[in-house]
Amino acid sequence: MLNPAAHLAANIFDDTIAKAPTRDGFGTGSVAAGKENENVVVLCADLKESTRAEKFEQAFPDRFIEMGVAEQNMTTVAAGMALAGKVPFTTSYAAFSPGRTYEQIRTTIALNRVGVKICGMHAGVSVGLDGATHQMLEDIGMMRMLPGMMVIAPADSEEARKAVLAAAKTDGPVYLRFSRAPTPVFTTPETPFIIGKALTLWESTDPKVAIFTTGSLAYNALLAARALGAGGTGTIVVSVPTIKPLDEAVILSAVQRAGRVVTVEEHQIVGGFGSAIAELLGKRHPAPMQILGIKDRFGQSGTPEELLTEYGLDALHIIAAARALARL
Repeated sequence: MLNPAAHLAANIFDDTIAKAPTRDGFGTGSVAAGKENENVVVLCADLKESTRAEKFEQAFPDRFIEMGVAEQNMTTVAAGMALAGKVPFTTSYAAFSPGRTYEQIRTTIALNRVGVKICGMHAGVSVGLDGATHQMLEDIGMMRMLPGMMVIAPADSEEARKAVLAAAKTDGPVYLRFSRAPTPVFTTPETPFIIGKALTLWESTDPKVAIFTTGSLAYNALLAARALGAGGTGTIVVSVPTIKPLDEAVILSAVQRAGRVVTVEEHQIVGGFGSAIAELLGKRHPAPMQILGIKDRFGQSGTPEELLTEYGLDALHIIAAARALARL
C-alpha cells in the first residue's frame, strides 16, 4: 500500500492527476531560490525556454546571464562567480552539459569544490523525437564519479522545485538531472525532501522484492507495485532522488526486508544508479538483483511512451522483472 508518511497525491492513480516535466520544477524552484537569496544567479547557453531558465530571467533580469552557444565558457564563468560568492545555476541540455562541458566541470568546479549547481535538462530517452544525439544516457555515471559532486534526479516537478531550493542552500557542487516529457506530479508540497534521503513510496505487508527508482520513472514503479500487489507479489518501492550520496540506511533496510532487488533508471546500466546500488549491496548485503536501464545502446527517435517500452522501462517490464525475481 502507499506509504502515508510520504504524503502523496490523493488522486495518484487517477487519470485526473496533473502532469508536468521535471524541468518545470527548475523554473519555479529557481525563482523561489532567487527570492530567498540575492546571490543566486542563473546562466544559460541559448536555451532559456527549453530549460525553463526564462522564468528566472523574468523575475530577476539583472541576475540572468545569457552566454550564447558557449557551454564550456558558461561553466568556467560560473566557477568564477561561485568563487566570488554567488550561487550560480548553469542550464543546458544534459547532452551538452555535462556532455560537452565535462572537462570544465571536472577542473574548474569539482577539483576546486566550488558551489556551482549544474542543471542537465532533457536527460534520458524520453526526450523523444530529438533522437540519440540529444538523449543523454551517461550523465549519472559521469557526474557521480567526480569527487565531492552531489547527484540528484527528482521524481516529479514538485520534487524538482524542492531540489533546486535545497541545492541553492548546499555548499559544494551539485548536478541536477531533469526530464522533458510531462510525467505525473504525484508528490505534494507536504512530501518530505532532503538531499541525501530516500523516500519509501509503497510497502506491502510481506514484501518479496524491493524496487528502487530514481527520477521520473518512480511513477512507473508505483504502477507496477499496485499491479504486483493485486497479483499476490508484495513489494517495497523506494524513490532515490539523491544518487550521490545514497541513503544507505533506507536502502539496506528495504533489501533486508524484501531479499530481492530491482532498480529502474533512464540511463545506461553501466555506471549508473543501479551500479551505485549494486556497489552498496556488494559491500553490505548481497542480494539477487535485476538492473533495468539502457543496455549498451544509444537512444533513438520516438514518443516517450514508445521509447520507455522499447528500452524496458515501463510498468509492464518492471512487473516482469519483479515476478521473475520473486520466483527465485
